[in-house]
Amino acid sequence: MRKHKALVTGFLFIMMLVLLGLNYIWEDSYLGFSFGLVLLALSLFLFRFETRKVEPRELVLLAVLASIAAVGRIPFASLPSVQPTTFVIMMSGYVFGAESGFVIGAVAALASNMIMGQGPWTPWQMVAWGLVGLTAGLLRNTLFMNRRWGQIVFGVIWGYLFGWIMNLWGFIALIQSGGSQTWKAFIVYMIGSATFDTFHAISNVFFLVVFGGIWIKILSRFKRKYGLLE
Repeated sequence: MRKHKALVTGFLFIMMLVLLGLNYIWEDSYLGFSFGLVLLALSLFLFRFETRKVEPRELVLLAVLASIAAVGRIPFASLPSVQPTTFVIMMSGYVFGAESGFVIGAVAALASNMIMGQGPWTPWQMVAWGLVGLTAGLLRNTLFMNRRWGQIVFGVIWGYLFGWIMNLWGFIALIQSGGSQTWKAFIVYMIGSATFDTFHAISNVFFLVVFGGIWIKILSRFKRKYGLLE
């Protein structure tokens, strides 16, 4: 089982790097690559359950959670980096596993950008939010993630890590447009998002402290009662 997870995770990272690289070769095809990431995530999700048939209600559950995460961005659009999306993805990955978490994160980014606006940044957001769910799932059986303080630390880390992943896209785009390619410029660019990343981290902590316990109870109850995504 551990070897299986390592293979799936390694394959996922390699394919994400390939897709992001191709996205920058053919930047105008970002929407196609976004759907490619979704198909990749779904294929890995189905591969996880190669020993049994995936029930339609399990796919419906993924769609519902991805929709909640996506819609959660919209009311907070006027507040930079403040949203419950990361929280929903984190809780979903924690309860239902790494593959499910990645699918929910990737689909949520693509779906919400149908309203918020699609662009070359979309695949990067899909990868970033997908990794939130993936890592939450990979760490769900650890002492760290099974403690409230660990979940809070995890939320803070991803508040900044998400911003840094998006900064990579922004800096590469800056270089492509003729901007500076020095390490100093890169560091300044990364530091420039610190305020927004802090808002993101604080909002993650808020949602985890206020809603974390009840979300885990509700999702775990659904999982046990209906035997979902076991």
